[in-house]
Amino acid sequence: MQKSPSRKKFSKFRNPALTRRQKGYRRGLLGKLASNIQDQTFNNKSRLFIVWGVLMVSGLGLGIKLYNLQIVKGSKLTEQARNQQMVNLRPFMPRRPVVDRNTNLLAIDRPVYTLYAHPKLFDKSNEDMAERLAPILAKDTAELVKTFESKRSGIILAPALPEEIIDRISSLRLNGLEWIQKYSRYYPSDDLVADVVGYVNVDRRGQAGVEYSQEKLLERPVQTVRLSRSGNGALMPDHAPEGFLHFDDLRLQLTIDSRLQRIARTALKQQMQKFDAKRGAVIVMDALDGSLLALVSQPTYNPNEYAKANISLFKNWTVADLYEPGSTFKPLNVAIALENGVIKADDMFNDPGSIRVANYTIKNAENNGYGRINIAQILQHSSNIGMVQIIQRLKPSIYYNWLERLGLGQKVDTDLPFEVGGRLKSQEEFIASPIEAATTSFGQGFSMTPLQLVQMHGALANGGKLVTPHIVRGLIDSEGQMHDSPTRTIARQIFSAATTQKVVEMMETVVTEGTGKMAQIPGYRIAGKTGTAQKASPSGGYIKGARMTSFVAILPVESPRYVVFALVDEPKGESAYGSTVAAPIVKSVIEALIPLEEIPPSKATEHEQQTQAP
Repeated sequence: MQKSPSRKKFSKFRNPALTRRQKGYRRGLLGKLASNIQDQTFNNKSRLFIVWGVLMVSGLGLGIKLYNLQIVKGSKLTEQARNQQMVNLRPFMPRRPVVDRNTNLLAIDRPVYTLYAHPKLFDKSNEDMAERLAPILAKDTAELVKTFESKRSGIILAPALPEEIIDRISSLRLNGLEWIQKYSRYYPSDDLVADVVGYVNVDRRGQAGVEYSQEKLLERPVQTVRLSRSGNGALMPDHAPEGFLHFDDLRLQLTIDSRLQRIARTALKQQMQKFDAKRGAVIVMDALDGSLLALVSQPTYNPNEYAKANISLFKNWTVADLYEPGSTFKPLNVAIALENGVIKADDMFNDPGSIRVANYTIKNAENNGYGRINIAQILQHSSNIGMVQIIQRLKPSIYYNWLERLGLGQKVDTDLPFEVGGRLKSQEEFIASPIEAATTSFGQGFSMTPLQLVQMHGALANGGKLVTPHIVRGLIDSEGQMHDSPTRTIARQIFSAATTQKVVEMMETVVTEGTGKMAQIPGYRIAGKTGTAQKASPSGGYIKGARMTSFVAILPVESPRYVVFALVDEPKGESAYGSTVAAPIVKSVIEALIPLEEIPPSKATEHEQQTQAP
């Protein structure tokens, strides 16, 4: 058999020794390779264990963290998350409306709009825009053009426009205008009842009248609600509690009659203008319960434009200022003397025109005497001398105690704000000198508010009870049902009914025969008393030539119920007296009161029957 040439060729050059070395080298390489493979396998296992160890530790740490977040801090974090997803919302609630005794609207919240202009967005010239807007906004066209040229955006053209004005502007379809809605307090009758209702400021807080004193009744209760919001911050109404924007239909009803209020203000303004007076007031009270049917002070202000008013007008001076009542206080002194039994209705007194008390000489206003007169005539002629003699029959200490019982020196418990208490000298000072009781007998030397005088005359009209004069009836719903009525002080019995009726009948003669004749109304028995007092000076003494003229009436005499009072401060002229200035005001008010309250004509008196007999 022949051998392959290639094989022979290879065998020819093969070195047996070299082959052995190669084999040894190869074995060494294989050993190193095996060793490396073993080392690498070991290293891979180590790395694997390390990775697994790290994963195990991380997993354990993550588990601990999750346990801490979900179990340990779970409730706290859940609350935080909910707080981030929730928002506290206090919805706007309009103030309750105010109405009069006949539910005529006196105050209400209504939507108004702030009008903005953005001239950079106008698609018309500034002149064209001004010409279109000026008549609606009641502004000058040229001034509007200057306004548009002052800024490129965000110009306030009007801070509070009513809805009807905005509707007119909207109908023009002008670009570059913007209006934002808000609510504003509105008083439909302007200044008619400002003395009583008051006003609210820009922060919607009452600052005067019942808007201030009855804030709790006028503010609807508002409950803060929590609403959910989405990721972009939008509120989700699906989570709003049912009825959270619902508010009641309650209204604050006053005892005021707007019709009587208007007539009283008109009559007062006419007399003030005629006599160039500084200020005046009219009060009408139902003496049975103390409800005030009219309360007017002049000058006044428009609560819709309160920023333009003198701040002194925000306090109703019938409760916030003091004055000396003068002769209108004399009937109360007669009642005190009758109640104490020191005089009788038919007692006679001598009025020589002057009387000496301590080191002082007291005279009548007319500087004349009236001779022998009875108590009714003392009131008819407003005799100071007769009143001094009546009160001299009382011990000063007893007289002082009665003045305190009437409430002199104290506040009247009423629902009108800013009330002040009257001023009465201390008992020691009052008793120390007889001149104190003497001046008090004709209504000077002490001070009170006009409302307090009306309250005291109310006691003469209702059989001797001191009632609480008030302006608020309570909260009523749309059906007229009462829901919340203020609690008032229980009326105190001061005089007996017999005493008060005697005094009222004496006061009737003032109207029929005395200084109050200008208050007569045919067919009606009216009792009254005039007052023309010196005006006290804040620095002491009296202001020379300054007078406070007043007239108070009670009607009807046969069944007394209503007190009507008018007061005019510093009327000018020689003929300015309570009889000429204030009595005509009271007559006008009574003429309106009679049909409003349906007061029937009085039965003819015995004197009238004799006069009418053939």
